[in-house]
Amino acid sequence: MRGTKLQCRRIMALFVVVLSVLAVWSSQLSQPKLAPVPAALQQQYFGSSNALDELNKLEVKGRAPKTGYTRKQFGNGWGKIDGCSVREVILARDLSDEKVGEGCKVLSGVLQDPYTGQTIHFQRGEKTSSKVQIDHVVALSDAWQKGAQNLSAIDREKIANDPLNLLASEGQANQNKGDSDASTWLPPNKDFRCQYVARQIAVKKKYHLWVTDAEKQASANVLEKCKG
Repeated sequence: MRGTKLQCRRIMALFVVVLSVLAVWSSQLSQPKLAPVPAALQQQYFGSSNALDELNKLEVKGRAPKTGYTRKQFGNGWGKIDGCSVREVILARDLSDEKVGEGCKVLSGVLQDPYTGQTIHFQRGEKTSSKVQIDHVVALSDAWQKGAQNLSAIDREKIANDPLNLLASEGQANQNKGDSDASTWLPPNKDFRCQYVARQIAVKKKYHLWVTDAEKQASANVLEKCKG
């Protein structure tokens, strides 16, 4: 009888250990670690600081009214870098195996889309060019409502054409994002969320823009899960 009780106790103890292991494993699954911001970009964005520290330095305020916003407040279309359209410069930067024709025009290439993780074969054409679009990481409308309307026209044009604030992305993802901030839209590709949020913070730091409380919390939630 004593032997039976001892065996039952051992089984119960083993059961408790197994439950503990499963609880830890479940916790790890429910809070996945996201891919870090690449070291070179971390240095470029923040120097010896980091994205979370810089987020905490940004002013927190509500959205200003959208009154007066138009795309032309940020310049008349794409600017130029070394004589080439900024759109073409970003395509050439972000696509691999790119072919460039006259006037710096990118004719074709392959995009490893950061927002969706898809591989997209870009082919310039009336019905195909829109498959790859250039996204403003901090949407211009969002920037307008968080301080950009107080900047000079020159600085607003810089925001619209700054390579830090531009990424080639899958067209539909860009459309889905619209003028959202981190509190209402994040890339479906979770491995890119750390870099995406870090870029938004870097842009807002550079141009002295603010964040809303909801945006700050959403950004912090992403960064706290980033590896390293």
